[in-house]
Amino acid sequence: MDASTTTSPSAEQPRERNLRGNLGAVAVTFMVIAAAAPLTVVGGIVPIGYLLGNGIGFPVMFLVATVILLLFSVGLTAMSRYLPRAGSFFVFITHGLGRTPGLAAAYLALVCYTTVQIAVFSYLGATISSSIALLGGPEIPWWLLTLVSVALVGALGYRQIELSSRVLVVVLLAEIGIVVLLGLVILVTGGADGVTFDSFVLQNVLSGAPALGLMFAIASFIGFESTVVYRDEVRTPERTIPRATYASAIVIGVFYAFAAWTVVVGVGEGDVIDEAAADPTTLITRVTEQYLGPVGSVAVALLFLGSMFAAVLSLHNVLTRYHHAMANARVLPDRVGSVHTRHGSPHVASLVQVATSGVAIALLAILGFAPENIFSWFAGIGTLAIVILMAVTCLAVIVYFARTRALRSPWHTVIAPGLGLLGLAVSAVLIAANFPLLVSDVDADGNPAWGVISITLVAVVIIAPVIGLVQAAIMRASAPAAYAQIVRRFDENA
Repeated sequence: MDASTTTSPSAEQPRERNLRGNLGAVAVTFMVIAAAAPLTVVGGIVPIGYLLGNGIGFPVMFLVATVILLLFSVGLTAMSRYLPRAGSFFVFITHGLGRTPGLAAAYLALVCYTTVQIAVFSYLGATISSSIALLGGPEIPWWLLTLVSVALVGALGYRQIELSSRVLVVVLLAEIGIVVLLGLVILVTGGADGVTFDSFVLQNVLSGAPALGLMFAIASFIGFESTVVYRDEVRTPERTIPRATYASAIVIGVFYAFAAWTVVVGVGEGDVIDEAAADPTTLITRVTEQYLGPVGSVAVALLFLGSMFAAVLSLHNVLTRYHHAMANARVLPDRVGSVHTRHGSPHVASLVQVATSGVAIALLAILGFAPENIFSWFAGIGTLAIVILMAVTCLAVIVYFARTRALRSPWHTVIAPGLGLLGLAVSAVLIAANFPLLVSDVDADGNPAWGVISITLVAVVIIAPVIGLVQAAIMRASAPAAYAQIVRRFDENA
């Protein structure tokens, strides 16, 4: 393992290499929560959690996941204070474990966020297409609407980060608001059988398959950890980043638990699993129509589209900043690290990301893949990859503070990240063991089973970091000076 904490004093750098912004804690919190697509989770993952997880005890899994991710956040935010520039998994793991593991993590992170973004893009295009058809409009190919969405996201990502943040805040407030309103109406009216708290009884929490419930809950948080990538674009990052990180985890976790619990109350503890089994994709719409009427169900349908758009826009912003960081470390073409002179945005990286998404969507459409399959497969890759990355980041935090002694608080440097590592490692094992279920890979009898699809998708998760390992080996052999300067160049040029 090669240490990589040696840096040199920062030199004055060209202005166009520095990201600029004026984001506060609230804006960053909303941006990263948007990446998790809260309404999409409530409408999509929650019904599956009832069915395949621990039934009416599933809401508690969101609280368990919140605790695990808060432990992860303790080490992440503590270490971020000692990094000179914007953070990412690449930066944290490079400073903690070395350049070679850092490059492996960088490529795994790119694959992770890219696949999740493509998954949501495809589902967004398909949903818009079907909605237009249901309203009596023409049948427009899903891939065409997806490419239009890609272009719109690229236009927003090209400009100042504050523009994206304003769009995300509006959409996110609306989608959270409708779900909270639904929950409050259910509680005020007494639901199906009166307001009960059996979802939080230990016997129900441990019923069914709580391990699968935890897997689905963890998958619902993708994106919350991205607060650190905005370090260069916020006011007072030492305070803003920790506040936004903790707030994101808590708000997401409490919101999911509240929504999942109130749906149980609204449908009835004895009926919620049967109702979810009847059609999990429309459960939230049916519950909304029952308690908020037709207008409420239409609002949910529209905000569902807004939720997905907010998610892809947030993921786009994260990805462009990964490209920017890697380019400044000289592991991607230098031009990718350029910053727009007026907008202060990573505009070249934004164009690269638009091209990547557009080509991938076009290729998948040409090959004839259905959008629902694209969503399931690519989201599965992203879920496994993100949990692995967070676990390795916890390890990097522990190693970094053990070596540098920059901070001597046992809670921040060993205990919290150690517990986070344990929880995330268990989650990664659960996700890997149940990967066919996560990506809907079944045998002839319709049961989850390892097949060509599962093996291929897991291979992507393995190949991505291998690319980084190969690049590190090539750089170390052919350009040792450049390899040795990866971290210093990042610190000076980010």
